[in-house]
Amino acid sequence: MTMEHPLLFSTLLHVPDAYKHVFYTWVAMAILLTITLLLRGRLKLVPCGLQNVMEVIIGGLESFTVGVCGEKGRKVFPLLCSIFLFILAQNILGLMPGCDAPTANLNTNAAMAVFVFLYYNYVGLRTWGPKYIKHFMGPMLPLAPLMLPIELVSHVARPVSLTLRLFGNIWGEEIVLLLFFMMAPIIATLPVYFLFSLAKALQAFIFFMLTMIYLNGAMDHAH
Repeated sequence: MTMEHPLLFSTLLHVPDAYKHVFYTWVAMAILLTITLLLRGRLKLVPCGLQNVMEVIIGGLESFTVGVCGEKGRKVFPLLCSIFLFILAQNILGLMPGCDAPTANLNTNAAMAVFVFLYYNYVGLRTWGPKYIKHFMGPMLPLAPLMLPIELVSHVARPVSLTLRLFGNIWGEEIVLLLFFMMAPIIATLPVYFLFSLAKALQAFIFFMLTMIYLNGAMDHAH
């Protein structure tokens, strides 16, 4: 299920429609790589311009992660920051003429959600070994037979929740934005662009925050 745009760069480049969102995912990665290379060669002690913007974003996310997870949060912050920036870049593509948001496709979001699911369980196993099973057995051993299936279902539902939440919000915004373009002049849609930019940043932050919570739970002691 995807949004159809009137004219896309992928269409002009004869990219098959089935691979349209894969193409724009690579575009998002290319944008992030370009920004990284530009900043790498121009780092200054007193930041300005793009460096200042990126330092504010990354510094704010790091402070938030450490505030919630403690110092152990620094170990997983590079991944968390990468997830936020990657999803943000994909979301913002949906606001650019001729582009489409890869996150408006279920497959893109499902791939990221499954990765998060596998990664936080890997971190939990790496941190606690076989004792990681205690995270699924509840606060008291007598409750384990009841809590174990409930916890397993809860954890399996997490990637589904991550996928559908991001997809539903981004796809819905794509529809509304397209309707605004059809019904109103471009100037009239500028306030909508601003609001949707905030909304798309918020969706990236929510995915980031939930991933952080799952990782924090995997690294914490089982209660």
